[in-house]
Parts: sequence; C-alpha cells; structure tokens
Amino acid sequence: MTESTHLTKLVDNRIADFVTEREPILVSIAPELATFADFSRDLLSGGKRFRAQFCYWGWRSVSDLDFAGSAASSGEASARAEAEFAALVELCTGLELFHAAALVHDDIIDKSDTRRGRPSAHRRFETLHRDRAYTGDAEDYGRASALLMGDLLLAWSEELVGQALERLDSSAIPTRLEFNRMRTEVTLGQYLDILDENAWPVLAEEELLGRAERVIVYKSAKYSVEAPLVLGARLHGADAEQIAALRAFGLPLGIAFQLRDDLLGVFGDAERTGKPSGDDLREGKRTVLIALTRQTLSPGAKRLFDELLGDPDLNAQQISMLQATISDSGAADRVEHLIAAHAENALHVLAAAPLAEPAKLQLATLATRITQRDA
Repeated sequence: MTESTHLTKLVDNRIADFVTEREPILVSIAPELATFADFSRDLLSGGKRFRAQFCYWGWRSVSDLDFAGSAASSGEASARAEAEFAALVELCTGLELFHAAALVHDDIIDKSDTRRGRPSAHRRFETLHRDRAYTGDAEDYGRASALLMGDLLLAWSEELVGQALERLDSSAIPTRLEFNRMRTEVTLGQYLDILDENAWPVLAEEELLGRAERVIVYKSAKYSVEAPLVLGARLHGADAEQIAALRAFGLPLGIAFQLRDDLLGVFGDAERTGKPSGDDLREGKRTVLIALTRQTLSPGAKRLFDELLGDPDLNAQQISMLQATISDSGAADRVEHLIAAHAENALHVLAAAPLAEPAKLQLATLATRITQRDA
C-alpha cells in the first residue's frame, strides 16, 4: 500500500469515527438531529482528499518519518514522533471537514442542486421538509438548515485541528496561525466571488480579468493547495526557506487547479463531475474563462452573452450556445495554456526546492493529477 493510499484510508476512517462519536451528542439534544450526522456522513464519504494529500506531503517534504517507518518502529519511536504523526492525521481530517463545510456554504450561495453526484445539502433538507409535510417554505427551510450544517462542519473541523495541536509543543502556534489565516482568506475569497458576480456591470472592462484572478487566489488556490502544504510542513517545524518554497510551488499549482475546475464547470461531463454540465453558466460565475471570452466579443454578442449568463433556467440549447461562444472565442484554449504555464512554474520551483526528494516526486505526481483531471 502506498503512503498516499494509506493516508486516504486513515483519513476516511477518522472521518467515519469522528461523525460516529459526535452523533450521540446530536441525538441527546433531539432525535431529529441524527439527520445532521447522516447528511454529513454522506457528504464526507466522497471526494479525492487532495487537501489531506497536500498536507501529508508538505509534512513529508520536511520530515524523514513515513507511514512504514512509523508503523515499524512504533514501539521504539519517541513520544514526540508518535504525537506528531497522530496530530498530522487529525489535521488532515480537519482540513477535509473544513472543505466539506465550504462546499455546503458554496452550494447554498450558488443555488447548486447537486454535489458529488448527490443532491446538495440544502436540497436534501428541502426534500425532507416536503416529504414530512412541514409548514412554511421548503426552500427557505433547506437553505437555513444547510447553513447550520455547514457551520456544524466548521465547528467540527476546529475541534479536530484543536485536538491535533494539543499533541504538539513548539510547532503548535505556527500551525494554528496558518490555519487561522487560511480560514480568513477562503471566507473573504468567497465574498469577493459574490461581489464580482453582482458588481461586474459597474466595473471597468479592464478590471474584470484581474478581479477574476484575485478570486481564484483567495477562494480556492490558497486553501486547496498552498495552505495544506504549509500546514503539514509547519507541523514538523519547517524553516523559513522551506515554507517559502512550498508557497512558491503551491500557489501557482492551486491557480492551475482552479482554472481546470472552471473549465470543468462549463464543459465537464456530468457523469464524471457529479454536477450538471454547464452549471457554472447557470450560476453566472465570473471566472477567468468568462473574462477572457468577453474580451473577444463584439458589443452585440457581449450583450447577448451577458443576458444569458447567470440565468438559472438556461435550457440545453442555450447552454450549448454559450459553450460554443466560449470555445469559438479561443478562451478555453487560453485557459488551457494558463494551466500548463502555472503548472510548469510550480514544477520548476519544486525541482529546486530544499525539500526531501521522495516527497518532491510525489508532489509532482499530484500536480499532474489535479491539473489534468476530468472530474
């Protein structure tokens, strides 16, 4: 079993155990709250565990302890090494819960119907309302309930991170500060995304691409790749040069990761992505892909494009028309070139970084996985 596979198994098991441990607390308050455990368990059972993987390999890039070594010598290992390894698993698990919370909130904001091939959390609560013939508006109930579910997942994420840091000494404070910074950045990045979806008509045309790039950095790139890498490294007490190298590798790779996500949000196969094809077009996402498309359009074509973009009732023909407009503009090809350039930049930094060679090989493999994926 590879280290990455072992990590995924450990994190999956810890997630399952954690929700099971917390379920009696929910039910002790009210039996109906078992729903929160059920819906959380379902949401957390999916996903690629990229953030956990980056956290682990960030740790391994500055540590000579691996899964095999820690398991083989557990009887002889120092208390510090055992505590650090246990803290790493808790931290990786906490990152996955934080990601799940962000997905729940993001789906509410975007009015998304599905997530990972299943109904999104607010739609599940909405269905529960209808099935049980509750009074009031089912959509309002679904949004409010899912908002609280996202908050609960955030609280659980904080519990796990807190438990991880309790096992540490000198590296606890830097790791905590990094986690706090990540939470602030992704929350405000989400707001910048909302802002630009609403403010774009009153902004200068030349501002739009830069603002879309800013959203990528703070809403996704940092918390998807850069922050997990740095969190893992800080857990082991990485030095300033190592942290700088991981940031310089992680940020462009995170940008490439999100640019691929933006392409999949417009052109992705629903069977592979778990979301309807063209979902970002219905949601009116003002991405780099959209900004680049609009740069090429005539005033009339741009007006029609803007009228359709963000209409939640777009039919299949209108989706196809918008997809064709984007393709014909050359924007999709330009985004592909940007992905390749950012990935190449990241790998160039990685090659020269003062990090452990086995971890560098694994990080290069991960870089290929996240930038060339189809889901």
